Amino acid sequence: MSIRLSRRNVLTSLVAGGFVARTGLVQFACGEGGGQFTAAQAFAKLKAGQKIPVILDTDIGDDIDDTWALVLLLKLSQLDVRLVVGDNRNALYRGKLIAKLLEVAGRTDIPVGLGVGVEDRPGRQSRWIGDYDLKKYPGKVHEDGVQAIIDTIRNSPEPVTLICIGPVQNIAEVLKRAPDVVQNARFVGMHGSVYKGYGGSDQISAEYNVKVDPKALQAVFAANWEVTITPLDTCGLVHLTGEKFRKVYDCSDKLVRALMENYQVWREAGEKKQLPPPDRSSTLFDTVGIYLAQSEELTEMETFPLIVTDDGFTRIDKSGKSVRAAVRWKDMGAFEDWLVDCLTR
Repeated sequence: MSIRLSRRNVLTSLVAGGFVARTGLVQFACGEGGGQFTAAQAFAKLKAGQKIPVILDTDIGDDIDDTWALVLLLKLSQLDVRLVVGDNRNALYRGKLIAKLLEVAGRTDIPVGLGVGVEDRPGRQSRWIGDYDLKKYPGKVHEDGVQAIIDTIRNSPEPVTLICIGPVQNIAEVLKRAPDVVQNARFVGMHGSVYKGYGGSDQISAEYNVKVDPKALQAVFAANWEVTITPLDTCGLVHLTGEKFRKVYDCSDKLVRALMENYQVWREAGEKKQLPPPDRSSTLFDTVGIYLAQSEELTEMETFPLIVTDDGFTRIDKSGKSVRAAVRWKDMGAFEDWLVDCLTR
């Protein structure tokens, strides 16, 4: 009996035997010819009807847009969510919030990872979390979320899209422990400010996810993988108002109801008082990061060398990493329509 060897057959055998996990051998997973896994390759898989495996790394529980982003991600059937990990410390608080939302969504097949900094400080969504017991989460909880990211990428027969919507301390630690993971992943993040700052200002900003830990993003940019970002130029402009917001607010879907409950709790925690129901969203920065994992059709992309300064700015500089960035909207209204449709269908 003859066996036809192919790149996929070899990789599948190595994964099944645990060889990839033990050695970090992932060179074969990046497609024909090796090299970086690219957005173009990912989108080609989607066009062919295949799902894209993704990991979400999020500082959920601080700004509410991370919660919108997680709910959006869970609504996108074309994205195969392999793991959700809390970033930017306070790992137990974030882990409980992630796990409770996954339970509401009926997606306890998705593992939860605890990122670096295992604290449990109260946050603005603690009232919604209540007395939720993370130990009773029906799915898997990885106490070492960084290692879970490494193992998930190494063990995947298909390249993984790593969606990062926080300050990326977890990812810096991933790259320190296992630099080989870049051979089987691409990075999509919500980071930086290139031509515009907060609120569309002509003055660029030290964007929060960068400013919290510039060295972490410097490590991400230094790694040999494709990096795609939505800077404030695009993500900092997104809000839902009027009928678009009302359609989400009135949606009866249980996960969207949980999102709206969290939004109200988050608003009241910020104001330290009871508030009337909202009539618009806050800025939905992180939803654009989710969008870019599966499409770029509504954005204008530019590729340029970008550096991360020690004071948290992202600046175009010929010495920098080649980064793909969504710097302008082609049609932001169409993106808002897409977002509402995904959340409410």
